[in-house]
Amino acid sequence: MTSARSNRRHAQINRRALIQGSAATAGSFALIGRDAVAARQEATPVMSQSVGDFDLMEVTIADLRTGLDNGDFTIRELVQASLDQIAALDAEGPTLTAVIETNPAALDIADALDAELAEGNSRGPMHGIPILLKDNIATADGMENTAGSLALGGALPIRDAFVSELLIEAGAVIVGKANLSEWANIRSPRSTSGWSGRGGQVRNPHQTDRTPSGSSAGSAVAVAAGYVPVALGTETDGSIVSPANANGVVGIKPTVGLTSRMGVIPISHHQDTVGPLARTVADAAAVLTVIAVADPADPAVSSQENGNGATPVASPAASPVASGSQPSYPARPEGLGAIDYTAADILDADGLRGARIGVWRETTGYHPHTDEVFEEALAALAEAGAELVDPVVMPSFEEISTSPDELFVLLWELNPGIAAYIEEYVDPEFPIRTLADVVAFNEAHPEEELLWFGQEFLIQSVEMSDLDDPEYAATVARTQRWGRETGIDAVLAEYGIDAIVSPTGQPAYKIDLITGDNWKGASSSASAIAGYPIVSVPAGSRFGLPMNLSFIGGAFSEPTLIRLAYAFEQATNARLAPALLEPMVIPPIT
Repeated sequence: MTSARSNRRHAQINRRALIQGSAATAGSFALIGRDAVAARQEATPVMSQSVGDFDLMEVTIADLRTGLDNGDFTIRELVQASLDQIAALDAEGPTLTAVIETNPAALDIADALDAELAEGNSRGPMHGIPILLKDNIATADGMENTAGSLALGGALPIRDAFVSELLIEAGAVIVGKANLSEWANIRSPRSTSGWSGRGGQVRNPHQTDRTPSGSSAGSAVAVAAGYVPVALGTETDGSIVSPANANGVVGIKPTVGLTSRMGVIPISHHQDTVGPLARTVADAAAVLTVIAVADPADPAVSSQENGNGATPVASPAASPVASGSQPSYPARPEGLGAIDYTAADILDADGLRGARIGVWRETTGYHPHTDEVFEEALAALAEAGAELVDPVVMPSFEEISTSPDELFVLLWELNPGIAAYIEEYVDPEFPIRTLADVVAFNEAHPEEELLWFGQEFLIQSVEMSDLDDPEYAATVARTQRWGRETGIDAVLAEYGIDAIVSPTGQPAYKIDLITGDNWKGASSSASAIAGYPIVSVPAGSRFGLPMNLSFIGGAFSEPTLIRLAYAFEQATNARLAPALLEPMVIPPIT
């Protein structure tokens, strides 16, 4: 007997090329400045898959949910289109190198989820939605988890990360692992964002010789280029919001402890957090709704009550927290349970009206194009009904900007954190057990791992004292005070504001493996050391390169930040679709 689902209209999955004639391409070189960029964009082929009537570079989770529920296409067809998009743009074409590994079981998983839908069983909004995870988030499905390092090549996790479990339970299809800055950019002060020994160099889809930023480089590029509607990244300081800025997508860096870090290759148990990248605020909010579940094994929630009222107890093997370190995490509001971040009172197009927003001008001045886009964003905020408090001043800004203490905390926590992750999630027969083993591996394989830059930070972390050192505890307390009491909390209280806005970062600079990143400035460090959230949303562009606006708030203020960011997104529609441009050729002066 033929099922109703097999009689549905077969999805028309095809490759579409938007191509202008070669004469237009040649003519662009007679122009200069922004006119030249505009002409090049119009003349550049943009290859994209489609599923049903939807272009994968533009489709939203809501679009896909409607198409799947209406029978316009199957989950298998959707996942195949995602894999085809990866094949067309990652290893071929512009070679974006955003994906480090695809899931060989993805189509089988899709078939099983299709069967569930055929029986009338839906797991919810994420049922059948393709997603990529950064290659530092464990999955027990035969894919490796390496932080981009060849030293962990072959390290198959023995169980899923907590966030992976949640996504699988929600019906998401993990189609692969995203490339990243190796070791999440904690290897060398001269590193190049988006490069890893295992995956190579990720490229920016807006202009392929430009940085994707990092460390969640592949996650951001994959979303911008239509591989998947959403991806997971991780952030210690800037690693979600900075690539969101460089690639023109939305990034949510959650409060530390809102999402679990268990099963994530760590840098810092005080600062690490897992969050979504997406093309829209609504899609990022949908994923956050799934993964924002209190994990009893995570030290950031182990002394707090979860949404069901139980008192979780941290697993010592899963946590690198030493007995004498007494970590301090953001205070979880009493009774905080599950939140639907896609609720109508959060995704409110009029959500800026009446909001008091502080303008953090201390984070401007490092790039003129960034400042121009920021001023345009401020005008849009005011036009949408926000009351701007301009400027606001952070008492600890100088300390945050100049002190090396944050880096010292990260290096103190990295070494024991890596050992704890390997002990808990990697087969005990795997030869690499410690960060010292990683350092030795790299020294034994210099052509593969050390050709472009060194491993100074890894070596320094190995040589740091343990977490029972009183100086470590004092340094943590000092940096957290700068981020909280004399930082974000002080600004919110003094000015009576709902949130702070700042530029997320500069336009993407050129990739330079010889001398490293040409980084100018950002605004993520106060939130990083505080453990507080940021929502970064597209705000504008210059010369075809996007830039974002950051909404910054206090602990567990995600509903407010998402509401403000969503209203800003709806008011501006500032996201720039990638043009997959080749390197810009500057015309000669004639």
